[in-house]
Amino acid sequence: MKQIKTTSDVVVFDQRKIRKVWNEEKEIWYFSVIDVIEALTDSSIPRRYWSDLKSRLILEGSEVYEKIVQLELEATDGKMRETDVADTETIFRLIQSIPSPKAEPFKLWLARVGYERVEETIDPEKAIHRALNSYLKQGRTPEWVNLRLKSIEIRKDLTDEWQERGVNKGSEFAILTDDITYAWAGLSTKQYKKIKELKKENLRDNMTNLELVLNMLAEASTTEISKVKKPKNFPENRKVAQEGGGVAGVARKEIENKTGKSVISGQKYLR
Repeated sequence: MKQIKTTSDVVVFDQRKIRKVWNEEKEIWYFSVIDVIEALTDSSIPRRYWSDLKSRLILEGSEVYEKIVQLELEATDGKMRETDVADTETIFRLIQSIPSPKAEPFKLWLARVGYERVEETIDPEKAIHRALNSYLKQGRTPEWVNLRLKSIEIRKDLTDEWQERGVNKGSEFAILTDDITYAWAGLSTKQYKKIKELKKENLRDNMTNLELVLNMLAEASTTEISKVKKPKNFPENRKVAQEGGGVAGVARKEIENKTGKSVISGQKYLR
């Protein structure tokens, strides 16, 4: 059986510890279901509560239980034991089924987010304004925010071009993005995130101004080359991605030669 590399950690909610584990292969946080239930319900027997909730969800026809996986987490006695865990999306779905005052703020937030997403499908400009306000509230500089919003526009042009060329969303988008990143930065996306000590966080949200500019150059170049060469299959799209990223790679090396320091920064944005 293939060994999946994981990293365990703990978060605290209302003075209660919730164990979590990071799956490096899937880049997903998994949270202990029992810990979440105990924190939200104050149940003295959270395992029985979870057993009853599972039965109820199955009767309701929910497929949530099928998304529960078992991973080893450290128990109270210090030993590693297999525990029911779920990703963030599944945990939120479980929270919706828990009648508890502590769960209510999460339910209200989920309803609000859902409403905002529906609004954005009707008027995409609202998504841009929401992102602008969100970045400014985080304390980002206006200069960085302008670059970041421009990078979103350039990325959208690129993904539209990929779809035009028959590239599938998901894994193929990720592979092409990785090709571009490696071509300009000399690092895979995972290696880049590791340098910045990132996990689930967005890499672009943690780039410096210069990193953003070079990444935009790489993606814009890929888009323009693709429009001219019109790649007909995935291998041809990969070649175009490498060529587009290479344009920014040349610029990066020239900057590093002139300045004597690396463009790639370990700096990340601390909220």
